[in-house]
Amino acid sequence: MLITTTFEIPDFRIVSTQGEVFGLTVRSRNLGSGMVAGVKALVGGELKGMTKLLAQSRNEAMARMVDQARRLGANAVVGMRFDSGALGQWSEVCAYGTAVVVVPLTDAARSQLEAIESAGSAPQQAGYRTSVSEFSSPSD
Repeated sequence: MLITTTFEIPDFRIVSTQGEVFGLTVRSRNLGSGMVAGVKALVGGELKGMTKLLAQSRNEAMARMVDQARRLGANAVVGMRFDSGALGQWSEVCAYGTAVVVVPLTDAARSQLEAIESAGSAPQQAGYRTSVSEFSSPSD
């Protein structure tokens, strides 16, 4: 799946728009991790447990958005964005964009699309999972 934050993809032409797509996840840390983060917040520094949680949430939201785009028959998502927020003790991450069908206009673009399609995803999408565990790393 080609994914871009822009509304056009160089060397590709959008031939159809399949519609808006979303991937949403709401996550919480376990009680022990939450207490450690609370203590860490008092002394300053990175909250590594929260960073891990947000990385997992981002990957999960992206995977769900990609799954929805595939179900609509798209091979790309343009205008991709993230939104996030807090709901009490929980963090919410939403990935969204517009699912489209693109065709390559150059040999290089054709090769790029074929490589992504044969691999099943672009290399940077290897960590995307629709269901992740707090006890696994973002790349698991």
